[in-house]
Amino acid sequence: MAKVLDLDKTDRALLRALTANARASGSSLASTLGIAESTVSLRLRRLQSNGVIRRFRAEIDPTAIGATVQALVAVRLVKHAREEIEAFRRAAPSLPGVLSLFHMAGADDYLLHVAARDSGELREFVLAHLTGHPAVSHTETNLIFEHAEGDGWELLLT
Repeated sequence: MAKVLDLDKTDRALLRALTANARASGSSLASTLGIAESTVSLRLRRLQSNGVIRRFRAEIDPTAIGATVQALVAVRLVKHAREEIEAFRRAAPSLPGVLSLFHMAGADDYLLHVAARDSGELREFVLAHLTGHPAVSHTETNLIFEHAEGDGWELLLT
């Protein structure tokens, strides 16, 4: 987990510019922000080493690769023993089609965002990887009709 840093207006502007275009060159970022390219480079390294910027990656549209069905699958564990929780936490992100994993408070222990090619593949995922898992006592699958990325986090940069 990243430690909370005291970000100045330049750091915040750099983070906003990167979220708009993570492939922007150092010179482009420097020009946009009105600072030296060496300053951009130093700040990027600091933001990365302190865990503010976790990684740069391509975001793939699941439907473009044939995964036209998405769901949120709520999972309840049989018991709340640390070893069961940690074992499920280690395994679940690598299960086929898992896009995200959330450890929750409340009635459900985990929420998995899953993509599949069709409803049959989604059903098979739940049966093969969740209901058959010794740590899982209950699942509930909710289909996603539409997903929109939020950008409200940018207000946290102000």
